[in-house]
Amino acid sequence: MNPTAAGPGRPEKRRAITEAARRVFGTEGYARAAVDTIAAEAGVSKRTVYNHFRDKEDLFLSVALEGAHEVTATIAHLMEKHLRKILDVTDDLIAFGLDRVAAVERFPDHFALVRTIEAEAARIPRPVLDAWIAAGPQTAHLRLAPYLARMADHGHLTFDAAPEQVADHFNLLTVVNVNQRTFYGAVPLPQDEVEDLVTVGVRTFLRLYGAVNDRP
Repeated sequence: MNPTAAGPGRPEKRRAITEAARRVFGTEGYARAAVDTIAAEAGVSKRTVYNHFRDKEDLFLSVALEGAHEVTATIAHLMEKHLRKILDVTDDLIAFGLDRVAAVERFPDHFALVRTIEAEAARIPRPVLDAWIAAGPQTAHLRLAPYLARMADHGHLTFDAAPEQVADHFNLLTVVNVNQRTFYGAVPLPQDEVEDLVTVGVRTFLRLYGAVNDRP
């Protein structure tokens, strides 16, 4: 599925449409969101929407993937910042976990869309859902795995399991734990509670996978 198959259009119009669509899909959900509503929110005609996108499915996919790629790029930067060179494994993992959690607040419209996807997964066309999964948070552990494998090579971690499984455990113990409690930022927690959740999660992770000298 090609989100740009409807043909070229003015970039500023397309941007207005995708920003409006992200807001409308995030508040109305996929099934209830209407192209008429999105057009009105963007300040364009319905025909203009269809000049850029084939249909609602195409628009939803474009918006979902655009947001997923933006978040993925942000997390990639955070991994490079915190995990490329380890000075203190506990402190560096906690700092990474906290920055990942904080990144949710930078993309409120995208994570409203994530809540829509999770709530309406059965009603979203399967090709759209599969494309989003491939780009979105459900594959975040695959991008974290090489960093953890490198940390193991340098003696900071020890594990016999696949790095992808270890990365999945790290995510579940830290950022996923916080995101589930906050519904992806919709119900914020006090910062000290967030810090406690991430810190406990990292220390638990290191009890499982930390090198002997680095285990809490």
